Amino acid sequence: MPTSVPVSRLIAFTSNRDGNNEIYVMNSDGTGQTRLTNNPSYDGRPAWSPDGRRIAFHSDRDGNDEIYVMNSDGSGQTRLTNNPSPDWGPAWSPDGRRIAFDSNRDGNREIYVMNSDGTGQTRLTNNPSSDWGPTWSPDGRRIAFASGRDGNGEIYVMNSDGTGQTRLTNNPSPDWGPAWSPDGRRIAFYSERDGNREIYVMNSDGTGQTRLTSNPSFDYEPAWSP
Repeated sequence: MPTSVPVSRLIAFTSNRDGNNEIYVMNSDGTGQTRLTNNPSYDGRPAWSPDGRRIAFHSDRDGNDEIYVMNSDGSGQTRLTNNPSPDWGPAWSPDGRRIAFDSNRDGNREIYVMNSDGTGQTRLTNNPSSDWGPTWSPDGRRIAFASGRDGNGEIYVMNSDGTGQTRLTNNPSPDWGPAWSPDGRRIAFYSERDGNREIYVMNSDGTGQTRLTSNPSFDYEPAWSP
Protein backbone atom coordinates (compact mmCIF):
# COMPACT_ATOMS: atom_id res chain seq x y z
CA MET A 1 0.00 0.00 0.00
CA PRO A 2 1.40 3.45 -0.86
CA THR A 3 2.47 5.38 2.22
CA SER A 4 3.01 9.08 3.07
CA VAL A 5 0.67 10.05 0.22
CA PRO A 6 -2.59 11.94 0.87
CA VAL A 7 -5.69 9.90 0.04
CA SER A 8 -6.70 12.59 -2.45
CA ARG A 9 -3.69 11.57 -4.51
CA LEU A 10 -4.53 7.87 -4.69
CA ILE A 11 -6.28 6.19 -7.59
CA ALA A 12 -8.21 2.92 -7.28
CA PHE A 13 -8.75 0.86 -10.43
CA THR A 14 -9.58 -2.59 -11.78
CA SER A 15 -7.04 -4.78 -13.58
CA ASN A 16 -6.75 -8.38 -14.75
CA ARG A 17 -2.94 -8.27 -14.80
CA ASP A 18 -2.72 -11.23 -12.42
CA GLY A 19 -5.08 -13.39 -14.48
CA ASN A 20 -8.28 -12.18 -12.87
CA ASN A 21 -10.10 -8.88 -12.37
CA GLU A 22 -8.89 -7.40 -9.09
CA ILE A 23 -8.87 -3.97 -7.45
CA TYR A 24 -5.60 -2.09 -7.19
CA VAL A 25 -4.52 1.27 -5.84
CA MET A 26 -1.66 3.52 -6.89
CA ASN A 27 -0.28 6.97 -6.32
CA SER A 28 -1.44 9.61 -8.79
CA ASP A 29 1.94 9.51 -10.54
CA GLY A 30 1.60 5.74 -11.18
CA THR A 31 3.99 4.59 -8.47
CA GLY A 32 3.16 2.26 -5.60
CA GLN A 33 0.77 0.03 -7.52
CA THR A 34 -0.67 -2.42 -5.00
CA ARG A 35 -3.29 -5.15 -5.30
CA LEU A 36 -6.05 -4.91 -2.69
CA THR A 37 -8.20 -7.94 -3.59
CA ASN A 38 -7.11 -11.47 -4.43
CA ASN A 39 -9.60 -14.18 -5.33
CA PRO A 40 -10.54 -16.21 -8.44
CA SER A 41 -13.70 -14.21 -9.13
CA TYR A 42 -14.36 -10.71 -10.47
CA ASP A 43 -13.75 -7.68 -8.25
CA GLY A 44 -14.36 -4.28 -9.84
CA ARG A 45 -16.02 -0.86 -9.97
CA PRO A 46 -14.16 0.62 -6.97
CA ALA A 47 -15.74 3.69 -5.35
CA TRP A 48 -13.99 5.72 -2.64
CA SER A 49 -15.87 6.81 0.47
CA PRO A 50 -15.82 10.61 0.86
CA ASP A 51 -13.31 10.43 3.73
CA GLY A 52 -11.00 8.16 1.72
CA ARG A 53 -10.95 5.46 4.37
CA ARG A 54 -13.01 2.83 2.56
CA ILE A 55 -13.64 1.51 -0.92
CA ALA A 56 -16.94 0.00 -2.05
CA PHE A 57 -16.93 -2.38 -5.02
CA HIS A 58 -18.86 -5.25 -6.52
CA SER A 59 -17.71 -8.85 -6.69
CA ASP A 60 -19.04 -12.26 -7.69
CA ARG A 61 -16.71 -14.11 -5.30
CA ASP A 62 -19.64 -15.73 -3.50
CA GLY A 63 -21.28 -16.93 -6.72
CA ASN A 64 -23.24 -13.78 -7.52
CA ASP A 65 -22.53 -10.07 -8.04
CA GLU A 66 -22.79 -8.36 -4.65
CA ILE A 67 -21.68 -5.06 -3.10
CA TYR A 68 -18.68 -5.21 -0.78
CA VAL A 69 -16.68 -2.68 1.18
CA MET A 70 -13.08 -2.73 2.40
CA ASN A 71 -10.62 -0.45 4.11
CA SER A 72 -8.39 1.58 1.82
CA ASP A 73 -5.50 -0.85 2.44
CA GLY A 74 -7.62 -3.85 1.36
CA SER A 75 -8.29 -5.13 4.87
CA GLY A 76 -11.73 -5.77 6.34
CA GLN A 77 -13.43 -6.91 3.12
CA THR A 78 -17.11 -7.24 3.99
CA ARG A 79 -20.14 -8.16 1.94
CA LEU A 80 -23.00 -5.66 2.24
CA THR A 81 -25.64 -7.28 0.00
CA ASN A 82 -26.76 -10.90 -0.28
CA ASN A 83 -29.32 -11.73 -2.94
CA PRO A 84 -29.80 -14.41 -5.62
CA SER A 85 -29.81 -11.64 -8.27
CA PRO A 86 -26.88 -9.32 -9.07
CA ASP A 87 -26.11 -6.03 -7.32
CA TRP A 88 -23.79 -3.58 -9.11
CA GLY A 89 -22.21 -0.14 -9.25
CA PRO A 90 -21.94 1.26 -5.69
CA ALA A 91 -21.97 5.06 -5.28
CA TRP A 92 -21.35 6.77 -1.92
CA SER A 93 -23.47 9.64 -0.69
CA PRO A 94 -21.42 12.81 -0.04
CA ASP A 95 -21.72 12.36 3.74
CA GLY A 96 -20.52 8.75 3.52
CA ARG A 97 -23.57 7.40 5.35
CA ARG A 98 -25.32 5.73 2.40
CA ILE A 99 -24.51 3.80 -0.75
CA ALA A 100 -26.69 3.78 -3.87
CA PHE A 101 -26.47 0.86 -6.30
CA ASP A 102 -28.47 -0.94 -8.96
CA SER A 103 -29.90 -4.44 -8.73
CA ASN A 104 -32.35 -6.72 -10.52
CA ARG A 105 -33.34 -8.52 -7.31
CA ASP A 106 -37.00 -7.65 -7.88
CA GLY A 107 -37.05 -8.90 -11.47
CA ASN A 108 -35.79 -5.76 -13.14
CA ARG A 109 -32.75 -3.50 -12.86
CA GLU A 110 -33.66 -0.75 -10.39
CA ILE A 111 -31.91 1.81 -8.18
CA TYR A 112 -31.54 1.00 -4.47
CA VAL A 113 -29.97 2.69 -1.49
CA MET A 114 -28.63 1.31 1.79
CA ASN A 115 -26.75 2.46 4.85
CA SER A 116 -22.98 2.14 4.56
CA ASP A 117 -23.06 -0.96 6.78
CA GLY A 118 -25.53 -2.72 4.45
CA THR A 119 -28.64 -2.19 6.56
CA GLY A 120 -31.81 -0.46 5.42
CA GLN A 121 -31.74 -1.61 1.79
CA THR A 122 -34.54 0.25 0.02
CA ARG A 123 -35.68 0.36 -3.60
CA LEU A 124 -36.00 3.86 -5.03
CA THR A 125 -37.23 3.16 -8.58
CA ASN A 126 -39.89 0.73 -9.79
CA ASN A 127 -40.80 0.37 -13.46
CA PRO A 128 -40.71 -2.33 -16.17
CA SER A 129 -37.54 -0.98 -17.79
CA SER A 130 -34.02 -0.80 -16.44
CA ASP A 131 -32.72 2.00 -14.20
CA TRP A 132 -28.98 2.05 -13.50
CA GLY A 133 -25.83 4.08 -12.80
CA PRO A 134 -26.86 6.20 -9.78
CA THR A 135 -24.73 9.24 -8.92
CA TRP A 136 -25.31 11.61 -6.00
CA SER A 137 -25.52 15.38 -6.25
CA PRO A 138 -22.83 17.13 -4.18
CA ASP A 139 -25.36 18.16 -1.53
CA GLY A 140 -26.70 14.60 -1.25
CA ARG A 141 -30.27 15.65 -1.93
CA ARG A 142 -30.64 14.19 -5.43
CA ILE A 143 -29.55 11.19 -7.45
CA ALA A 144 -29.08 11.23 -11.22
CA PHE A 145 -29.31 7.96 -13.15
CA ALA A 146 -29.93 6.44 -16.57
CA SER A 147 -33.20 4.73 -17.48
CA GLY A 148 -34.79 2.91 -20.38
CA ARG A 149 -38.34 3.50 -19.13
CA ASP A 150 -39.32 5.71 -22.06
CA GLY A 151 -38.11 3.26 -24.69
CA ASN A 152 -34.63 4.70 -24.88
CA GLY A 153 -31.71 5.45 -22.58
CA GLU A 154 -32.32 8.85 -20.98
CA ILE A 155 -30.97 10.78 -17.99
CA TYR A 156 -33.28 11.19 -14.99
CA VAL A 157 -32.97 12.79 -11.59
CA MET A 158 -34.83 12.09 -8.36
CA ASN A 159 -34.75 13.08 -4.72
CA SER A 160 -32.58 10.87 -2.54
CA ASP A 161 -35.71 9.15 -1.17
CA GLY A 162 -36.88 8.21 -4.70
CA THR A 163 -39.57 10.87 -5.01
CA GLY A 164 -39.75 13.48 -7.76
CA GLN A 165 -38.39 11.32 -10.59
CA THR A 166 -37.92 13.63 -13.56
CA ARG A 167 -36.57 13.06 -17.06
CA LEU A 168 -33.86 15.52 -18.08
CA THR A 169 -33.07 14.34 -21.63
CA ASN A 170 -35.41 13.32 -24.45
CA ASN A 171 -33.83 12.11 -27.68
CA PRO A 172 -34.29 9.19 -30.09
CA SER A 173 -30.69 8.11 -29.38
CA PRO A 174 -29.43 7.00 -25.96
CA ASP A 175 -28.13 9.34 -23.25
CA TRP A 176 -26.10 7.73 -20.44
CA GLY A 177 -23.51 8.20 -17.71
CA PRO A 178 -24.55 11.29 -15.74
CA ALA A 179 -21.84 13.02 -13.67
CA TRP A 180 -22.54 16.01 -11.41
CA SER A 181 -20.33 19.08 -11.42
CA PRO A 182 -18.81 19.84 -7.99
CA ASP A 183 -21.14 22.81 -7.48
CA GLY A 184 -24.21 20.72 -8.43
CA ARG A 185 -25.28 23.15 -11.14
CA ARG A 186 -24.49 20.98 -14.17
CA ILE A 187 -24.49 17.36 -15.26
CA ALA A 188 -22.13 15.93 -17.84
CA PHE A 189 -23.20 12.83 -19.78
CA TYR A 190 -22.58 11.02 -23.04
CA SER A 191 -24.95 10.55 -25.96
CA GLU A 192 -25.21 9.18 -29.49
CA ARG A 193 -27.78 11.76 -30.53
CA ASP A 194 -25.52 13.25 -33.22
CA GLY A 195 -24.55 9.92 -34.75
CA ASN A 196 -21.58 9.13 -32.54
CA ARG A 197 -20.91 8.76 -28.83
CA GLU A 198 -19.91 12.24 -27.58
CA ILE A 199 -19.68 14.15 -24.28
CA TYR A 200 -22.42 16.66 -23.47
CA VAL A 201 -23.22 18.93 -20.55
CA MET A 202 -26.50 20.40 -19.33
CA ASN A 203 -27.86 22.39 -16.43
CA SER A 204 -29.09 20.27 -13.54
CA ASP A 205 -32.70 20.90 -14.61
CA GLY A 206 -32.01 19.53 -18.12
CA THR A 207 -31.82 22.87 -19.91
CA GLY A 208 -28.89 24.11 -21.97
CA GLN A 209 -27.79 20.75 -23.39
CA THR A 210 -24.52 21.32 -25.23
CA ARG A 211 -22.12 19.01 -27.02
CA LEU A 212 -18.51 19.29 -25.84
CA THR A 213 -16.70 16.79 -28.08
CA SER A 214 -16.91 16.04 -31.79
CA ASN A 215 -14.79 13.36 -33.42
CA PRO A 216 -15.29 10.08 -35.32
CA SER A 217 -14.32 7.92 -32.32
CA PHE A 218 -16.30 7.27 -29.14
CA ASP A 219 -16.08 9.77 -26.24
CA TYR A 220 -17.87 8.63 -23.08
CA GLU A 221 -17.91 8.25 -19.27
CA PRO A 222 -17.23 11.87 -18.24
CA ALA A 223 -15.88 12.65 -14.75
CA TRP A 224 -15.46 16.10 -13.18
CA SER A 225 -12.36 17.18 -11.31
CA PRO A 226 -12.99 18.16 -7.64
